Amino acid sequence: MKILVIPDVHLKPYIFDEARNITEVREVDNIVCLGDIVDDWGQENNITLYEKTLDAMISFAKDYPDALWCWGNHDISYIWQALESGYSGFAENTVRLKLGLFERTLREHGQLAFIHRVDEVLFVHGGLSEEFVRGIQQKYQIPESEVNDIDALVRRINMLRKEDMWKDDSPLWLRPQYGRCRLFKSDEYLQVVGHTPVYDICLEDGFISTDVFSTRSDGKSIGRPGFLIIDTVTRETTVLRKKT
Repeated sequence: MKILVIPDVHLKPYIFDEARNITEVREVDNIVCLGDIVDDWGQENNITLYEKTLDAMISFAKDYPDALWCWGNHDISYIWQALESGYSGFAENTVRLKLGLFERTLREHGQLAFIHRVDEVLFVHGGLSEEFVRGIQQKYQIPESEVNDIDALVRRINMLRKEDMWKDDSPLWLRPQYGRCRLFKSDEYLQVVGHTPVYDICLEDGFISTDVFSTRSDGKSIGRPGFLIIDTVTRETTVLRKKT
């Protein structure tokens, strides 16, 4: 299955326009958005930009009803009222309202989740580590058979709450780019992740980083903006650059 990946948006509604443009010229089977739709440097009071971006997300979900969506830490922070960098107290009511409208737009509840599996590829905002899996296995006394059943494990993780997910090693916050963790069964599953800004879309040890639209605090781009298309069977990848 060929998947178009939408990386971290961070109040850049044009990203959805670019994704639309790609679907007009490229054959893809589905779309996965890796989350972090809201928040960006110095935009805490720009309620118009929050509204425009969230409306673009809702419109995109209506036009692509089979698309899959991952929670980002910046998005779910408004649901959990978990303060972090970029959190806008000014926009919080708008974000909660629009996220509620967005969820009601989806055909199925499971389209918005922490992790999605398509074939042997996991799509997740930060990443899924062995340490995190073993931690929740021990805490909730999960049998090894469920850990070895990837669909059962994904369902379990997608039901977790703030106490488990608002941690550095959780799928919301993990940064495998820093090389301090072992990804979950990286010999079997490839992970496609966002969350950590990178210069270019790239394959590393068991994961592909895609967060190339993020900027520094001065507004300058960190990476080379573009979109990943991945074949989840062959793992063949194509990178399409943002139109200038």
